[in-house]
Amino acid sequence: MLKMGDKVRIEKDGDSYVGILMPSSHEDFIIIKLENGYNIGLRSSNSKVMLVEKGQESSPTPLRQHIRKEKLPRVSILSTGGTIASRVDYRTGAVTSQFSAEEILSAIPELEDIANYNSRVIYQILSENMRAEYWIELARAVDEEIQNGSTGIIITHGTDTMMYTSAALSFMIRTPVPIVLVGSQRSSDRPSSDAAMNAICAATVATSDIAEVCVVMHGTTSDDYCSIHRGTRVRKMHTSRRDAFRSINSGTIGKVEYLSRQITTFADHMHRNDVSLELIDKLEPKCALVKYSPGASSDILNYFIDDKYKGIVIEGTGLGHVASDWIDPIRRATEDDIPVVVTSQCLRGRICDRVYDTGRDMLNAGAIEGEDMLPEVALVKLMWILANKPEDVRRLMRIPIAGEISPSTSMIV
Repeated sequence: MLKMGDKVRIEKDGDSYVGILMPSSHEDFIIIKLENGYNIGLRSSNSKVMLVEKGQESSPTPLRQHIRKEKLPRVSILSTGGTIASRVDYRTGAVTSQFSAEEILSAIPELEDIANYNSRVIYQILSENMRAEYWIELARAVDEEIQNGSTGIIITHGTDTMMYTSAALSFMIRTPVPIVLVGSQRSSDRPSSDAAMNAICAATVATSDIAEVCVVMHGTTSDDYCSIHRGTRVRKMHTSRRDAFRSINSGTIGKVEYLSRQITTFADHMHRNDVSLELIDKLEPKCALVKYSPGASSDILNYFIDDKYKGIVIEGTGLGHVASDWIDPIRRATEDDIPVVVTSQCLRGRICDRVYDTGRDMLNAGAIEGEDMLPEVALVKLMWILANKPEDVRRLMRIPIAGEISPSTSMIV
């Protein structure tokens, strides 16, 4: 009888496939892991499955003994559900998350030459399940680690909402040390995984002089360098490419060469101990991000007003526009002390609602121009201001607090 982990040959429709038998959630499909590391699924009907080799009972991989080295800096690794490393059991194909420093170093031994580590699981969720209270919990954990002596912070995070979390931390924490968010576009059981390189580059930045909240991910599709993105300027621009992350309306802070671990900076940045540690960890969660589309009903805004939302960010078209029938709901919101911030779907470029009549009408209705902020950053910033300085929301939304607004915007697309 075949068991999970057995090496099998499957013949189907004149083709032959050899791989490790893996668990399947559906009895009509057979899943195997090919020698190249990829998984395929085949319908079991009209498939001939033959045993090639019995699988061996797996045992836990022994961990390398991690010896803390003198004179190396202390870095904290905080996990939110993503991992710096994972161990793959090719008998079953399962990927086991690793959270302790010893397990991470066993998977990525190059990290031992960069720093001494301690690790901590903050929560284990898919990044699409992030919410304001989780950002607050994470910010408090970062604050504790820095107060306890960590000279750098690495946060492992799912890539889908990493830019929201990096923005939230940028507003909530004034940091004297590097705070680096890192993730992986491809899991560790794939030959093209970016996990190890991203982790090594993140650790390099965490021990550097760049005392900002930043995101460190692949800079190209090759294993040559990682880009260092400011936490309020970064966006995931591709669903699966390893170099999915880009800095928008701003250049990157710098880059980290993978092999040499040399950091080159391209932009001004905060340096170690430029500021004292400060935690301002309040957020107003009842804020909405609304994307305008042609013909969209203004009832969308009325819904948020009626439901007592505290703030609204609109992704308008072009320079920051919506249809004329949205003007009255915008006025209604602002008269009810619900600030309405306008950003652009274009991402690159700056809001200017003084060019066309609709934009001028929006400003007369009380809308706030979002300058060249990313819509998601404007949302998080609004949440932070409303929870801490609501009386000053109109002024603060239009000035830079954490590098989210530039004095001028490049015309480069």
